[in-house]
Amino acid sequence: MAADLSQLVKAYDVRGVVPDQWDESLAELFGAAFIQVTGASAIVIGHDMRPSSPGLSRAFARGAAAQGVDVTEIGLCSTDQLYYASGALDLPGAMFTASHNPAQYNGIKMCRAGAAPVGQDTGLAEIRELVEGWTESGAPAPAARPGTISRRDTLEDYAAHLRSLVDLTSIRPLKVVVDAGNGMGGHTVPTVFGGLPLDVVPMYFELDGTFPNHEANPLDPANIVDLQKRVREESADLGIAFDGDADRCFVVDERGEPVSPSAITALVASRELARHGGKGMIIHNLITSWSVPEVVEENGGTPVRTRVGHSFIKAEMARSGAIFGGEHSAHYYFKDFWNADTGMLAALHVLAALGGQEGPLSGLVAQYDRYAGSGEINSTVADQTDRLAAIKAAYEGREDVELDELDGLTVTATDWWFNVRPSNTEPLLRLNAEARDEMTMAKVRDAALAIIRG
Repeated sequence: MAADLSQLVKAYDVRGVVPDQWDESLAELFGAAFIQVTGASAIVIGHDMRPSSPGLSRAFARGAAAQGVDVTEIGLCSTDQLYYASGALDLPGAMFTASHNPAQYNGIKMCRAGAAPVGQDTGLAEIRELVEGWTESGAPAPAARPGTISRRDTLEDYAAHLRSLVDLTSIRPLKVVVDAGNGMGGHTVPTVFGGLPLDVVPMYFELDGTFPNHEANPLDPANIVDLQKRVREESADLGIAFDGDADRCFVVDERGEPVSPSAITALVASRELARHGGKGMIIHNLITSWSVPEVVEENGGTPVRTRVGHSFIKAEMARSGAIFGGEHSAHYYFKDFWNADTGMLAALHVLAALGGQEGPLSGLVAQYDRYAGSGEINSTVADQTDRLAAIKAAYEGREDVELDELDGLTVTATDWWFNVRPSNTEPLLRLNAEARDEMTMAKVRDAALAIIRG
């Protein structure tokens, strides 16, 4: 009987517990399936610092090479470094990481040449189908001539490419605390930041996929407490936290206060629009702050609203020719980075903006942080569809609100909005609410939660 991989193959990637849900034998089948679906003659593979990553990555390489394909392994890397390699080498790529998930998890983020995403609608469903079939029938026949597996170091080239996209030559000296969370930021930051007028205070730069200090998910407030404290102790200009695979960055100001990812999106959007002559489309997902489209329009750009999720953002970036995209989850996408997401490039933009003027970061970002937001609130529910229907019934027909179902349900009024959407992977509903003032936001948030949890 063929294996059921529905719990392993997610909407955007492969992710599960090792060895309970998958192992090296399955990784080898995924390698062969990736080749059959992409039709590639050569690919590039990278991996993070998790204990299971080297073995899974090498098994995937064996599966691909057995199909006659040449494999370039770039070894330890951040996810955006893998995207760089896919773009610069014009090869499909596979990154072995489970991002911020606990140590027992691992996964694969796959892309076509030029870092074009592979999701459910762009090849991932076919890859799953092939692997499920092969678990019953056996691995596919090898090619008459197997491909080669070689090594290549791309870290210096990746850093040079990022540095070519942001002018940091004339910034004032800055003191920055960087929390790598024992993830891949500890590998990439020293090279990317090297030689800049930065006094870097490193935290948890030791690569350790067991995450001994805290979970490598900076969106959870509990995981930036150490960073906030250290920024204040060091009297630093700012702090930057990276997630496990270092494709997302989170920023705290000189007071140790979190800076909203929407504010970072608006700041970077204004800089990218200036770099492109005040013209261009900027993608933002539907849970980013109202401030993002406002700032985009004020700077001459055209805001485009889309669903949450990197495959949707990247597809819209490619379709529209947008110059930049941002998500409230702290993913930032750049046309000049093959439409892929890179927290490191966003961090460089923040450093350039802060270092290009004399004021503190809190003052700089205030102009981009205009509303009161709830942040994302997760609720475990027995029936996602039922609770979404209950919310819709509560607001449908009211003349003072508009409803749309682009992604879950968004309810919008003159002074507030909220979005409720189901998790793709867990029995959760995710709520985000925003209003023109804190009191209104709290009222809207609590009314929505009462229905969700009712």
